[in-house]
Amino acid sequence: METATYQFSRAIYRELASEIAEDPHRNCPNANHERVLRACEAAMERLATDRHYFAHPTRTLFTDIRAYFPVGAQLRVLRVVQRYMDCADEFIRSRPRTGYDLYGNPLHCRASTRRGTPCQRMPIPETGYCPSHQHLADTEAIAA
Repeated sequence: METATYQFSRAIYRELASEIAEDPHRNCPNANHERVLRACEAAMERLATDRHYFAHPTRTLFTDIRAYFPVGAQLRVLRVVQRYMDCADEFIRSRPRTGYDLYGNPLHCRASTRRGTPCQRMPIPETGYCPSHQHLADTEAIAA
């Protein structure tokens, strides 16, 4: 699965690479290209591993990379980011929920114990909470 998120982040970068503005006064000629690529990879990794706490992935990635593009390209950058983030999100949601994230790491309940440590129990896939903390998912639904 790691390659799937890799493909999405590289696709964003490839489509936008020609429009990245480089600072002519810097010694490193491709610094902004590298920053855009790293931001895309970080957003995809977070989308794959921490979806419950990543409420606005498109907005986050666009905010992270917009400074590296000229003003005239901002709308196109937003549309490209939005298209690929939507596709990646749909792909991740379509994967079978087996108790592991896309990288093979076991999932843990999103709640904390009374001692303040993260709950280590296996979550219910639909909510991200274990049966003991399921009531927290219900309060989230009411707040939304």
